[in-house]
Amino acid sequence: MDIKGKTVCIVGAARSGIAAANLAAGMGAGVRITDGKPLAEIEGALGELVNRAAAEIESGGHTKAFLQGSELVVASPGVWRDAQPLQWARAANIPVIGEIEFAWQFCRKPVIAVTGSNGKTTTVTLISAICVAGGKKVCLCGNIGTPFTRHVLDPEVDVFVVEISSFQLELIKDFCPHIALITNFSQNHLDRHPDMQDYFEAKKRIFMNQGPGNFALVNQRDEWSRKLTGLAAKVLPFNEGSDGLNANQSAAFEAGRIMGVADEVMRRVFSAFPTVEHRLERVRVINNVEYINDSKSTTVESGRWALSNVPAPVILICGGHDKGMDYTPLRDLVQKQVKKMIILTREEKSREILHSVFAGLVPLEDHTEMTAAVRSARDQAQAGDKVLLSPMFASFDMFNNFEHRGRVFKEIVRAL
Repeated sequence: MDIKGKTVCIVGAARSGIAAANLAAGMGAGVRITDGKPLAEIEGALGELVNRAAAEIESGGHTKAFLQGSELVVASPGVWRDAQPLQWARAANIPVIGEIEFAWQFCRKPVIAVTGSNGKTTTVTLISAICVAGGKKVCLCGNIGTPFTRHVLDPEVDVFVVEISSFQLELIKDFCPHIALITNFSQNHLDRHPDMQDYFEAKKRIFMNQGPGNFALVNQRDEWSRKLTGLAAKVLPFNEGSDGLNANQSAAFEAGRIMGVADEVMRRVFSAFPTVEHRLERVRVINNVEYINDSKSTTVESGRWALSNVPAPVILICGGHDKGMDYTPLRDLVQKQVKKMIILTREEKSREILHSVFAGLVPLEDHTEMTAAVRSARDQAQAGDKVLLSPMFASFDMFNNFEHRGRVFKEIVRAL
């Protein structure tokens, strides 16, 4: 993609948007950035611009006039596919792509791309560790926290391992990973997708540009993944249950084999693999009460996995921004494992959802501040209890992202 001398408009001034702006400027384009938040709220992010003086900034809302004259629009992952500025761009015949696609246009190294409802972060982290152990220089990026656009021109990288959300896949065009996989599929993001089929169609896009020289890894124990047909890439199964590996390890194992890493090297990586931050992360033990940070849990299935792997009795801190999910499948497990549910949210809708599903099964307590929620859990916990932050909701009612939520939880626990 030749953008030298052209005007690129970035929609969204979060990490990925600023990284995309820096890439565009580095390739010789003029840069515009538009964000709905007031300037004071995006000043911190704008500080990452390599040349802020050369960028045009629009804050506090979007206008059609600001887009006029742009020759390409790049949307940050948090921007809806039908957001107003993207509609204006399409109406004006301005090409619209996402940050992942923008990075891909300048990528000259193989990409291993991972999406899915749960397990993405663990899987990409495992794949990265395996490739490093196999002697490769790896860039782990994407939805895991570091934008693809920030590193795509790094000449030292041998392979990019990229975690990708359904939102990012909605706006790809030519993106073609050498290895692609969906870890699993279950309800999530139904606040942005009208139904499960639409959500699945977004996930499937990870395979859409692959050909016979690429690899599609398919989870054999996932009902939705087994519906995948007509893939042009070479299809390889994982999670067949015969190798003693869990699903995330099995996916990483197949990816590692494709990359030429020896089996014994990969098994050593698995045996030494540490806990992923914010995923059942043991924070501290106080008076024989264990505090566990599972802030990465933003879905029903991730909550089920956490409650199935943390021994009872559990004091569960949960809640956040509603994504349109159904929590009734957790009723039996919550009744079995949870002695107290502390609901932490500033959204009345989320609070009402949890009360309607779990009232009468376990005692419920409402909070709107993390400090108060953690201290209440501490005061009620007895020796042998587990205080588990596993929200099962998005973080945006109170926090910037799930990492921010997890860090705040850990800081409060360490200060108890």
